[in-house]
Amino acid sequence: MLAWVLMPDHAHWLLQLGRQESLSDLVSRLKSASARHANRQLGRIGGLWAPAFYDQGLRHEHNLQNMARYIVANPLRAGLVRRIGDYPFWDAVWL
Repeated sequence: MLAWVLMPDHAHWLLQLGRQESLSDLVSRLKSASARHANRQLGRIGGLWAPAFYDQGLRHEHNLQNMARYIVANPLRAGLVRRIGDYPFWDAVWL
């Protein structure tokens, strides 16, 4: 996972796939693990994520850092915070 941000109603992940792993399998594992953890913390059971997801491939590796900046800036664009440092639910390997 190169970058991520958790928004109030969705998440963005910048992922690098392994040679043997499909995107669908990786997203399924991320959704499953995060739903189990969230349900445990919230004392609830049941689904957390919508069954589908939207993906966008990057054609050139030099775009990775720009995409990471775009992803973690989502809370700023949504007006949730004035500075990204004030938003606790994000991370990126470069930032």
